[in-house]
Amino acid sequence: MGITRRQFLGRSAMAAAGAGTFPQGRIMGANNRIQVAIMGVHGQGNSHMKSYLSLSDEAEVVALCDPDKEVLEQRRAEAKEISGRKSKGYTDIRDLLEDDSIDVVSIATPNHWHSLAGIWACQAGKDVYVEKPLSHNVWEGRQLANAAAKYNRTVQHGTQQRSIPEMMRDIALIHSGFIGDIFHARGYVYKTRASMGTHPDAPPPDYLDWNLWQGPAHARPFSTRYVHYNWHWCWDYGNGEIGNQGVHEMDVAVWGMNKGLPVRTYSTGGRYAWNDDGMTPNTQATSFTYADGTMLTFEVRNIGSFWEGGGPKCGNSFFGSEGYYVRGAGFFNYKNEPIPLPKDAELPTTNGRIGNFLKAVRSRKPEDLRAPALDGHISCVHCHIGNIAYRLQRSLDFDPATERFVNDDEANQYIARDYRENFEVPEIA
Repeated sequence: MGITRRQFLGRSAMAAAGAGTFPQGRIMGANNRIQVAIMGVHGQGNSHMKSYLSLSDEAEVVALCDPDKEVLEQRRAEAKEISGRKSKGYTDIRDLLEDDSIDVVSIATPNHWHSLAGIWACQAGKDVYVEKPLSHNVWEGRQLANAAAKYNRTVQHGTQQRSIPEMMRDIALIHSGFIGDIFHARGYVYKTRASMGTHPDAPPPDYLDWNLWQGPAHARPFSTRYVHYNWHWCWDYGNGEIGNQGVHEMDVAVWGMNKGLPVRTYSTGGRYAWNDDGMTPNTQATSFTYADGTMLTFEVRNIGSFWEGGGPKCGNSFFGSEGYYVRGAGFFNYKNEPIPLPKDAELPTTNGRIGNFLKAVRSRKPEDLRAPALDGHISCVHCHIGNIAYRLQRSLDFDPATERFVNDDEANQYIARDYRENFEVPEIA
């Protein structure tokens, strides 16, 4: 297991005390390369590893961490084959965070680990790239956003569209009033998924530390229903499709609306046609209302999916007083005629999500960070409260100031969770 949480926090507090004095623009590491550790290397973490390895002039992958020893050793071998260098291997992030040579922790675990790992990394003086969603629930996402600010850490949320030049240009135009006042954003995910089937509880395999895999989540018996992907559809570990592929499109919708948090939400749907172990909906329609009366609607469909209008399976639209915008198609008036882009609407310069993150790590400039922790938190809150409305099957009033539901004890039970001993998410003032 490595060190206990109490031992870890005592040591990380000492590291964090010096975090704010980290010299601007200074990066420690061989040949001035940023020293990167990746936590969770089975799926998306493999993509992280290859991205950092492809930027070998900027970064060096020095450590990998995963409670699945077979996956860990496979990735270490792959990293060595690509880079020619041997990376350190860890199963417990607390051991990894004691390594003073590491500058950045890149987190690609299941959702239930995202906030705690990010907070611990901030407390240890590391910068953080954390996969979407930033959090498993509303409360812990706020603590990670607070940790980024308190410890003066660069924390980027893994919603990739904010690093795409076309999206950066088009959202800037929307914010400038190019199609008037925006009154409605629409996001959707029509990504086909298969039933996860049914799987009995069983002893965990010898190569997997099931206790570490569960981390802050409720303790459950091991089952292949969870490892290594279908945890997405189980509430203890995942957030359903709206918090999986959906959070990318939700982030674009929230970014374009630029309204902050909503005051009301409603969601309905179900897990249709499949008789399996899944808990989250495969069909879900959710609405959000903001304080000024404008709205955001979001739809998930994993079964019977199709490409509406010949367009992509995931996307966004914005509707303004003078026209509308469809991602990938452009701007239109309400006669459905294209609106030409302004002549001075140039594409911004970008180096992709990982390249932009590394630039922000070096510069320490907030404006270089494409998806800050607080922005990620706001987008993820939409997903979380939409899921709570779905689970309760009723409309919910939400207070953006307190990030709690209004006079609703039943709904507020879902704002946070009870954490297991040694894996508690700390409150960050």
